[in-house]
Amino acid sequence: MVSSILSIISNLILLIIGKIGYLGIFFLMTLQSYNIPIPSEVTMPFSGFLASRGDFNFWLVVLTGTFGNLFGAYLSYITARYLLKNGFRGKFSFLQSIISENNIALARNWFQKYGAISVFFSRMIPVAGTFISFPAGLLKMDVIKFLLLTFFGSFIWCYVLTEIGFQLGENWASLEVYFREFDYVILFLIATIIFWKIYAHFRKK
Repeated sequence: MVSSILSIISNLILLIIGKIGYLGIFFLMTLQSYNIPIPSEVTMPFSGFLASRGDFNFWLVVLTGTFGNLFGAYLSYITARYLLKNGFRGKFSFLQSIISENNIALARNWFQKYGAISVFFSRMIPVAGTFISFPAGLLKMDVIKFLLLTFFGSFIWCYVLTEIGFQLGENWASLEVYFREFDYVILFLIATIIFWKIYAHFRKK
């Protein structure tokens, strides 16, 4: 089931990039960074492959992916701050589960333990980079520091994936197999946590 979903997403990524080029890369990487698990390990290597054919410019691919990541991360960051600041948590029960005091405490403990630099390193970890911006926004991390760490982490990640796709050429898709195994584990953990949160919420009611 999960494999079929990821396969559909992968084919959609290829279609979008093939149709609208750099704008497609920017759009997909924005979504990936805005809490929507679009696999960058498909978007960037495929774009790197197209750069190896001469369809794209290598550095424009890297920068487009980087700024897409940065824009999506900023949207996630300000969304978290907006929801918390304007009292939406008290108006919607599902937000009370997502933005609970316990979850905020967990995020605070995470940043106290690993520091703001965790934003930088999370950009280079599949799935983790998709969700790190939201807790940073909840904790009102300094926005300039957040954007700088996000930019440099995203730049390294986009460069590495694009370079691999560029070097592998038509064999770029072989990279996806290795990342997909890791994605399965992370997605399973996320699904388990969400299920438990929903169960605990309704049990409490």
